[in-house]
Amino acid sequence: MKILITNDDGVNSSGIIAAKDAVKDLGECIIVAPAMQQSGIGHALTLFEPIRVNDVTLRDGTMAYSVSGTPTDAVILGIFELADEKPDLVISGINMGENLGKSELTTSGTIGAAMEAAVHGVPALAVSLQVKRGDIKFHDGHVDIDFSTAENITRRIAKNILENGLPEGVDFLNLNIPLHMEKEEVKLTRLGDRMYNVHVQKRLDPRGRPYYWIDGEPAGHDLPGTDVYTLKEKNVATLTPLSLDCTSDLGSMKGWLKKIKR
Repeated sequence: MKILITNDDGVNSSGIIAAKDAVKDLGECIIVAPAMQQSGIGHALTLFEPIRVNDVTLRDGTMAYSVSGTPTDAVILGIFELADEKPDLVISGINMGENLGKSELTTSGTIGAAMEAAVHGVPALAVSLQVKRGDIKFHDGHVDIDFSTAENITRRIAKNILENGLPEGVDFLNLNIPLHMEKEEVKLTRLGDRMYNVHVQKRLDPRGRPYYWIDGEPAGHDLPGTDVYTLKEKNVATLTPLSLDCTSDLGSMKGWLKKIKR
């Protein structure tokens, strides 16, 4: 079995080593990831500038490929250029910080990488670890936290994918894991709304020119059965099956289309 591992936190992230450690006994692993932090980049693809690839040695001595572009670029290069053959599984993560709800489906680089693998017919698993700002301290991508629970759950799900594939109609999976769990329980969930209260801060640089910071915090609570509710209210890992087909209900459009005036 061939497993391609990527992320959006950057090739030097501790989470990518944890992902490799989780599945290293399940197949041959190749790590191809962005050189720099790419959170929030979504499914972006580099088209108008060259992409550089360098061999790097990770903190644990593992060889990896560092890509100057986005997580999507890393997946494309991994599948079509750097791997000896098409992988049987792509794992994107383990990401620092959860990726939940509809609002993060198109903004998360972690999910974007898994989505790109699915585009090319490769089963994919996006993995994110719920952490709070006080839980982690970064040291050039390294974080001092215990990945053991996240590794165990990731391995169990990856093993099932490799042995049984994904169900019909499911193109990739989004897994979110609490940092501290009473037991390693995983529940199937749907995407929550998780709307944000958007904060835009306007500041002035030393020359008096304006610049902006975009930030936000989740607003309110989500409904039972959603990934947001299950992770945040129940402290249980969530697994959400996702499809590339975003087509809405065509039947509902028929009456609406008739109302368009010629």
